[in-house]
Amino acid sequence: MTAGNILSIERGSLHDGPGLRTTVFLKGCPLSCLWCHNPESQSLKPELYYFDEKCVHCGMCVTICPNHRVDETQHTINRKDCKACGKCVEVCLQSALEIKGSEMSAQDIIDIALKDARYYKHSGGGLTISGGEPLAQPDFTAELLRLSKENGLHTCLETSGYASTDRLLSVMPYVDLFLYDFKESGEDEHKTFTGISRGLIMDNLFAIDKAGAKIVLRCPVIPAYNDRDEHFAAIAATANALHNIVEVNIMPYHPMGASKAARIGREYPLADIGFPKDGQIDGWLERVCRDTHVTVKKG
Repeated sequence: MTAGNILSIERGSLHDGPGLRTTVFLKGCPLSCLWCHNPESQSLKPELYYFDEKCVHCGMCVTICPNHRVDETQHTINRKDCKACGKCVEVCLQSALEIKGSEMSAQDIIDIALKDARYYKHSGGGLTISGGEPLAQPDFTAELLRLSKENGLHTCLETSGYASTDRLLSVMPYVDLFLYDFKESGEDEHKTFTGISRGLIMDNLFAIDKAGAKIVLRCPVIPAYNDRDEHFAAIAATANALHNIVEVNIMPYHPMGASKAARIGREYPLADIGFPKDGQIDGWLERVCRDTHVTVKKG
């Protein structure tokens, strides 16, 4: 059985598809979005997570690992040489250190998900695979989807769409609903904001739509980056062109990724942008609603 590198599992989720769900977050993503709210999911490898607010500078980690440096006011980590072995986590007295990423089998996850089967039945929920990008671990994701259907679970796949078309179509029989990201409508902007071209993503979107997949178009909106009239018009036009779209979700930016990036020793490019105001979000929704017959909701 294929093992997957799992970031986390969230039971009782209400925001990752219909009903009450168990959401599995996988490690690994080929995109590097400026606004990524799970930067610790980008690498396929386990990473050391450091909570500065919990650290009391006791120095126990130093006794076990030369990659830590601690004095009375500062704790630094040599992340270049860190292997995320977890030995420092074991001796940390304040739980200020944690490894993000652990191997699990698909059956392990199914066993966890089935604990909430009665809630799925009453709410119309099920299992959602998210990330990172689930198709960065294609064999594991395919196996987890297949086992989910064998156990009668409704499945959602949250994806950037950046994978080979054959790979995406191959998992389609096991996916009840695609939560498909539509991050940016301009080619130059897409490369700047995510690090990659949007061509394959859009080709794949229309390929799964043509094949009959049910799709929720999920559109992150970031103030001063993609909150442009032409982008909102493109969201509506794309929704109108899809035959099997269920709804459009407008996903307002939130700055939660900033603290997460700091915990893995990374800079966060959008650290100075805060939560958008309610009136601003209402304006975004109205702008997309104006040009489409598809249901538009805040995600």
